[in-house]
Amino acid sequence: MQSVIPVPLPQNAYAIAIAPGSLDHIGSWLTGETLTLKPQSKILVVSNPMIFRAYGQRVIDSLTQAGFQVTSCILPAGECYKTPATVQKIYDAALENRLERSSTMVALGGGVIGDMTGFAASTWLRGINVVQVPTTLLAMVDAAIGGKTGVNHPQGKNLIGAFHQPRLVLIDPQVLKTLPMREFRAGIAEVIKYGIIWDAELFEKMEQAKRLDQLRYVDDELLQEILTRSCQAKAHVVNKDEKESGLREILNYGHTIGHAVESLTGYRVINHGEGVAIGMVAAGQIAVEMGLWDQESCDRQLSLIEKAGLPTRLPDGMDIEAILTTLQSDKKVQSGKVRFVLPTAIGTAITTDQVTSDMIRSVLKQM
Repeated sequence: MQSVIPVPLPQNAYAIAIAPGSLDHIGSWLTGETLTLKPQSKILVVSNPMIFRAYGQRVIDSLTQAGFQVTSCILPAGECYKTPATVQKIYDAALENRLERSSTMVALGGGVIGDMTGFAASTWLRGINVVQVPTTLLAMVDAAIGGKTGVNHPQGKNLIGAFHQPRLVLIDPQVLKTLPMREFRAGIAEVIKYGIIWDAELFEKMEQAKRLDQLRYVDDELLQEILTRSCQAKAHVVNKDEKESGLREILNYGHTIGHAVESLTGYRVINHGEGVAIGMVAAGQIAVEMGLWDQESCDRQLSLIEKAGLPTRLPDGMDIEAILTTLQSDKKVQSGKVRFVLPTAIGTAITTDQVTSDMIRSVLKQM
């Protein structure tokens, strides 16, 4: 099963290709009809040690056979390394290998590698090509698509960044077979998000699955449905609102409180998807308290999050007042007011700045 989903942006159109086995044919994808890069141009493959060990040589061999001049840059793994200091290592590799404006960076890894590589590509020589080759479910359905790149500041997540659209997103579902269970669940959190904010049918299909906490319980047909529908949802929203000035804000559902929890635990206690799951539980209950959403739908969301083996409560020892303080440095704050994405039905969400600190505090105490 292979599908190509267009992202027809006026200035930076590209495609998302979902193709089993495509990792061994990346050279053909970069020189084919979907994306025509100049043969003999330079490519810097950016990855982390574990992913590079598993897939790096296969990618390099395919790119070399297609005529590209290929080098690599290996970065430490983990959200805690998503910093300007780590991006400096990409710049050093770009300088050492004399990357030019016709050169390309290939991000081979999860969301952390994709974000840092995209940011480096957006700023090297004022912007060069980047191709996203996501290796985690979370990156496949979310982080690799849409052109949001960036790194973390000690005071908050992704506060330093730029919009820089990839030239291609190449998804090989077969790499998920080596993905740790916890990382798979983290990706399912983003898929549940799409079900809540955009695609009620996707939500219902996941409700019908017996288990969602491990890849081995998700058959190929459902996995293809998850990948395709999630990518279509993200592509549609990004096409309507590339720079997050309106509609695209709904993609932040669960992220407002989720990012705060991630940041306050030093990116070492919970991962991004787990933070989003906790944030969705909180946002769902806030929506109920505000009369925007019904309790039955909120309970269905909670059940699906639990089915995916994701956390639904705050980590032990979390300081609720610290969460409220951290929310004030969120990127989505406008005129001092935190903007929340809240569901109004399964498949529909709105953005509002009418959520009070007392309401957030009350819901978080319940968690």
